[in-house]
Amino acid sequence: MNNGDETRYDNFIGNYSQGLPHNSIGEVDPHAYAALLTAVRSGKSSDFGAIPLGGNTKLANPQGGLAFSLEGTDGAQLTIPPSPQLASAERAGEMVEDYWMALARDVPFSQYGREPITAAAIAELNALSDFRGPRVNGQVTAASLFRGFTPGDLVGPYLSQFLLQPLVMGALSINQQYNTYLGGTDYLTDFPSWLRVHNGQGPFAANVISGTSYIKDGRDLGAWVHADFPYQAYLFAVQQMIGKVPFNAGNPYLASANQAGVQTFGPQHILGLLGELSNCALKVMWYQKWFVHRTLRPIEYGGLVHNTLAGAANYPLHRDVLNSSALARVFSKYGSFLLPAAYPEANPQHPSYAEGHGVIAGACVTALKAFFKEGFVMPSPVVASDDGLSLLPYTGADAGQMSAGGELNKLAHNIALGRDMAGVHWRSDAEQSLLLGEQVAISILADQRHSFNEPFSGFTFTKFDGTTITV
Repeated sequence: MNNGDETRYDNFIGNYSQGLPHNSIGEVDPHAYAALLTAVRSGKSSDFGAIPLGGNTKLANPQGGLAFSLEGTDGAQLTIPPSPQLASAERAGEMVEDYWMALARDVPFSQYGREPITAAAIAELNALSDFRGPRVNGQVTAASLFRGFTPGDLVGPYLSQFLLQPLVMGALSINQQYNTYLGGTDYLTDFPSWLRVHNGQGPFAANVISGTSYIKDGRDLGAWVHADFPYQAYLFAVQQMIGKVPFNAGNPYLASANQAGVQTFGPQHILGLLGELSNCALKVMWYQKWFVHRTLRPIEYGGLVHNTLAGAANYPLHRDVLNSSALARVFSKYGSFLLPAAYPEANPQHPSYAEGHGVIAGACVTALKAFFKEGFVMPSPVVASDDGLSLLPYTGADAGQMSAGGELNKLAHNIALGRDMAGVHWRSDAEQSLLLGEQVAISILADQRHSFNEPFSGFTFTKFDGTTITV
């Protein structure tokens, strides 16, 4: 089930329409949206080919949701709850967080709560009528700001060790220093440029590369999740874990005196599985995006906020976002109420919910927790320096509590919420997509269990909700 906004508003303001033709204030051409609905209801390839575009940017793979996999639960049988409704306080709270994430893109993670922007963000998030991010003793704090809900997310520094520590890829040694985007540079903060992107009228400029850096702030993380390939984070994590983090106690070869796992229960098994899971999870995601929810993007919602406050329309948006101090800061800085985008093209040409990065994260991290010992304490934790040029020892009191499982959970949320920091997604996209990816992985691991020759009693690991499961 979706959230009902598509039938609630006859102008479809509660749903994704980027790339279709729109009027002068950004409301979708109803005939174009009707063509989209005809296609997703019929499933005919010819109907998808008849969807009109507002520019030259193609829609991203709507028919991908009709593909299926030959292992695991059929994707269309897996579900996530309806996305928050357009007029709800929850959606407004998520948008306020996205505005603050945009304002704080250039604040180093180590300075959260110690400087004015994030201190103000913490105060306002605590005052919202419906904000569902994590809390410490009932309050949003510097230790929970922009973090996830899973075990380990609130332990240690903001960024997972798997995005910082060096790794070895075959004969190649790699320090995790990445091309990062020029600080202070945001996009689509004026209505004409916003409308061009909303209509899919490219070509779009490229982000300006400012040099290489360890990931130190939200802009750097946004750059990482803009250019990564589908399961890069988890492939890199495996390279850091093999030979250093013990295997899960359920691995049958731990008790063998004369054999070691390779293609089954060894490195090749987990490396190949990541690609399988990524592909299967994306098929499930495409189905949810195009055939169930068709949820609007935060950049689109920002257009509704702008038109409402500029007097061009009167949309049913919750007062929490319209009265937000984050929004007032955005207007003071940019002269509009639009959500500042980290990318010139705003976001991909497909709906917001579920999230691709999130569903891959959920599936791949679930597999890694199944294969490796979650409770292994990560040695010699580090943080990036505030200028991103070096790694420094992390000496917080909770350093000894940073486990492999917790850092994997944190990695999943870093990647998923990194898209929020870029203005691309909502918090609910990230969180529900992790859970959806987890469902995909568990169903595939359960199917594969029947294909092994080794005596195998299953892997026991911790799910994202903190409960344990044996698969």
